[in-house]
Amino acid sequence: MERKALGAYGEKAALTYLRHEKGYAIRACNYRSCVGEIDIIAEDGETIVFVEVKTRCSDEYGLPCEAVEKHKRCKICRVAESYLARHDLWERPCRFDVVEVWPDRSCGELRVRHIVHAFLAERR
Repeated sequence: MERKALGAYGEKAALTYLRHEKGYAIRACNYRSCVGEIDIIAEDGETIVFVEVKTRCSDEYGLPCEAVEKHKRCKICRVAESYLARHDLWERPCRFDVVEVWPDRSCGELRVRHIVHAFLAERR
């Protein structure tokens, strides 16, 4: 599967999971600012949740979440700051989650793992 199509497939699976399994209200998908993009912005009760989705064809080269390295985390934090400022949401609690998506070869099903509080806000 082409990389872009794989990413879109994973984001759709993550969105369905967050909406239907977790009951999150989705505020935005593929939110872009001049600094970068956040895959999903949702609400878990009063908490604004910034979600990075990582999709892989397999776990052969490690877990998908391992691809969310320091540079990527810093970029997500800068985009989150931009979003909070633009929508005047500074008073709301927020967090950063990662949703991993990959096929489970043992059963042929899609595997989705949600890592709540995957990382803290950080700067370079």
